[in-house]
Amino acid sequence: MVYQLDHQNRSIAKKIQQIQQAAYRVEAELIGFYKIPQLAETIEEIQNSTETFLGYSEEQLQGVISYKLEEDVVDIYRLVVDPIHFRKGVGKKLLNYLLKKQYACDFIVSTGSANKPAMALYKWFGFQEGAVVEVAPGIYCIQLHLRK
Repeated sequence: MVYQLDHQNRSIAKKIQQIQQAAYRVEAELIGFYKIPQLAETIEEIQNSTETFLGYSEEQLQGVISYKLEEDVVDIYRLVVDPIHFRKGVGKKLLNYLLKKQYACDFIVSTGSANKPAMALYKWFGFQEGAVVEVAPGIYCIQLHLRK
């Protein structure tokens, strides 16, 4: 089930941090870049975030998506799944919930261009590739967008 998380609660922020660190370590391996900002994000930074956090849980938190809504644009900041729950549809459930919840908006997200699982997920939902940015020598992030 998908529900809004109270990320200001220290215990919940710690769970978010644990999942995102595990997930971003996998992404770091995939793209060959270990300075992904969320790998170093503290519990306090998560608690103080102005993002809206949604979680997916079946007895325990398995994945998290966060976003900001500004005017008619939903900017997805993170979509992370605990690696022990990879390939179970958790990311799809979170993204599907957000797309239905914010049905009248445009959506944007950035991910490592070498992160094939993330690219496939966003394209499955109809996201289109946009700008490519070199974030470090030889490391590229791509912005994807979906107009609803």
